[in-house]
Amino acid sequence: MAQAHQAAAAWLRPDGRVAIMGILNVTPDSFSDGGLFLPLDKALRRAEALACAGADIVDIGGESTRPGARPVSPDEECARVIPVVEALRGRIGVPLSVDTSEPLVMTEAVAAGASLINDVRALMRPGALAAAAALGAPICLMHDPAGAAMAGVRGEGRDIVTEVVSYLALRRDAARAAGIPDERIVVDPGFGFGKDLDENRALLRALPQLAAIAPVLVGVSRKRMAGEPWGLPVGGRLQTSIALALAAIRGGARVVRVHDVRETREAVRAWEWVFEPKERVA
Repeated sequence: MAQAHQAAAAWLRPDGRVAIMGILNVTPDSFSDGGLFLPLDKALRRAEALACAGADIVDIGGESTRPGARPVSPDEECARVIPVVEALRGRIGVPLSVDTSEPLVMTEAVAAGASLINDVRALMRPGALAAAAALGAPICLMHDPAGAAMAGVRGEGRDIVTEVVSYLALRRDAARAAGIPDERIVVDPGFGFGKDLDENRALLRALPQLAAIAPVLVGVSRKRMAGEPWGLPVGGRLQTSIALALAAIRGGARVVRVHDVRETREAVRAWEWVFEPKERVA
């Protein structure tokens, strides 16, 4: 899987700069853009626009993880994702990530041209660890135990920082034991996944602790934490999403997953003009 190893540099840029991951949802029900890019021609135009706007990676997902979303079968997920990956392979000049928890989708997507795996369930599904190890692709492990976000539930009376740090350390160790080396592991605290606003804020402040486990990917774009405190609708969360992304970078995030690539990239590059990488962690 030489392609996967070559693409790792875009997941974690060797120059120390923050990588911008552009979001491409090929779903009918994602919270922000459900249905907009489900037809293949619209998905391809969206991917091209993300690349032109400066995305370092395009992340393709075929299953919505918003609360109450309908689970899809691996075959249905493949039907949504694989044609997009095949059509984009070598077309836009940036690596493709597949946002999936299913071993079948991982395997088919990498065969079709994807070179990164972004798993909101941290390789917890049967066969996922073995598949990811065999594929040799860099993997992002996210915190959302037992699919709490899709079920619309969250834990009560918990220390969210301790929970997330412990969980992601255990999943990193499981990935190591399966044969996935540290240089192919990234972690994601799962902002908005089964967490309330106070918990999201606590995790944002605790990112340096997570960065001690593995490099951190953060996705806060257009989420409730970027809107609800100020009464902003989903379509009015650009500035707050960027502000939260910069706060995450200050805490050590190496990748930010966003809908608005050009605007975020400009803000991040201005931030990097001021702060050297070694100065970013507060």
